[in-house]
Amino acid sequence: MRTDLFICGGGPAGLATAIHAARAGLQPQVFDARLLPLDKACGEGVMPAGVAELRELGVELDATARATFRGIRYLDGPVVAEGHFHSGEGWGVRRTALIEGLVARALELGIPLHYGCALQRWRRVPGGVELDTAAGSFEASLLVGADGLHSGIRRAAGLERRSHGRRRLGLRRHFRVAPWSHCVEVYLAGDVEAYVTPVGPREVGVALMWNGDARRFDALLGAFPRLRERLAGAHVTSRTRGAGPFRQAVWRRHAPGVALVGDAAGYLDPLTGEGITLGLVTARALVRALARGEPLAHYERAYRRLSRNYYRMTALLLALAPRRPLRRRVIGALARYPEVFDHFLAVNDGATALHALGWRGLARLAHGLASGPPLAAGARRGSDQVAPPVRSSST
Repeated sequence: MRTDLFICGGGPAGLATAIHAARAGLQPQVFDARLLPLDKACGEGVMPAGVAELRELGVELDATARATFRGIRYLDGPVVAEGHFHSGEGWGVRRTALIEGLVARALELGIPLHYGCALQRWRRVPGGVELDTAAGSFEASLLVGADGLHSGIRRAAGLERRSHGRRRLGLRRHFRVAPWSHCVEVYLAGDVEAYVTPVGPREVGVALMWNGDARRFDALLGAFPRLRERLAGAHVTSRTRGAGPFRQAVWRRHAPGVALVGDAAGYLDPLTGEGITLGLVTARALVRALARGEPLAHYERAYRRLSRNYYRMTALLLALAPRRPLRRRVIGALARYPEVFDHFLAVNDGATALHALGWRGLARLAHGLASGPPLAAGARRGSDQVAPPVRSSST
């Protein structure tokens, strides 16, 4: 059977690639060795740019299957900083619900989806690739590797590069409790970070990230007494899932007959929450290059441009994470000048450039760093973080 795009991986990036391709008049097919529903350890926050991409794709998500958030709140001991989005709302959505919405849109467009169908072998041939699957053999103009963080397509195509740096890992679990914040909360303690994302009217996801020793979820959560108290008595609604190591380097995102999207295209760390958004916007860039008949090098350039802010901001935060006194001073500076925090969020979301902060913004940031943490950080925005802990009843 002949197809234009053989997409290996039926997660958000693979499905977005297929939807864009079908709308551009190409013929995609999606294959995944796993069966629906698909789940993985993920922060599950979709930033405003990602929400706009989902809407542009025509993906519908029921309001009961998601929650909105309007910013990010950092909590480092007594120091709290809160930044708001200026380009729209973010969505917290269970990974399974997000894929369900993308699958529904793909089926609406008549895209063949083959879940529970593994790619067994592939080889380059003149004009594309030949592939053997559990459902038979295929020919395709392009093999799209959307097979995740530890991509077999990336490795087999010779695109993988050795990664250096700390071995960061993550664990995720869900709790049935009403979200207590209009922000994604990021708690910091020692070498552990906790990301709390509202994912529904009565559910939050908690993702813990650290430097990869043998600690388990409950031991890691113990680093955050205040968060642990908020979750006390809450019914656990999912099994604990893990992911990592996060850092995955590539030489480039294409080779003859092959292109990479999503986490397969390289990854640094999920601490900025931009993974899903980056997968969606770069899927569009790949299909645009293909629809115009451009060489895959055009996709590579577009990917680097679209991911530039993600890599810069993530690298900056990774550098700050182990330097705890400096980290707390930075968060204190953002608490003193929340409009500077807002600007950094806009940069991270691709809504503005870093240099647009200007001399005034840089001066405020420098003043905040020199002044040290404010005593009541975060309260100046009417933050709901100062409310007493909310205990949930188990269900």
